[in-house]
Amino acid sequence: MRRFSLTELNNRSGEVVEAAYSGPVEITRHGKPKFIIITAEEYARLARRDPRRVYGVGETPDEVADAFAQELDRLSRGEGYGDDEP
Repeated sequence: MRRFSLTELNNRSGEVVEAAYSGPVEITRHGKPKFIIITAEEYARLARRDPRRVYGVGETPDEVADAFAQELDRLSRGEGYGDDEP
């Protein structure tokens, strides 16, 4: 990942933008990361992939509810707590 300071961003904005076309660009202030610049396409891709979906009562898709129930059943039998997992 390319890295630029805030001062460099002000002085070399064209170079920073060109670098962002190739991948994420880190912007630092006093040597510490403060911002990441990514393309709009990359942001849209990341925004679609939020795995933290929360379902309300009655909203949970059947396949999610079934997978959850299977895991609870497995754990209730004492499986998956120790070294028995691959």
